[in-house]
Amino acid sequence: MSGRPVKRSLTLHGHRTSVSLEEAFWQEFRRLALSDGLALNALAERIDESRGDVGLASAIRVYVLERALRER
Repeated sequence: MSGRPVKRSLTLHGHRTSVSLEEAFWQEFRRLALSDGLALNALAERIDESRGDVGLASAIRVYVLERALRER
């Protein structure tokens, strides 16, 4: 497994943006969105709205990790 970030596009509030995450984070991010019954973009919007001055990729990584810890 490569630890290199993979850049993908998301649409947040009608605007396209690119986010670079490692593949393991993309996979878990998708799984969480699916388990919540949300489109990936919708979950990204929720994270974006609450991230403050943290970058979106960092906010997504922290969200994924926090969810993983809660679900243990």
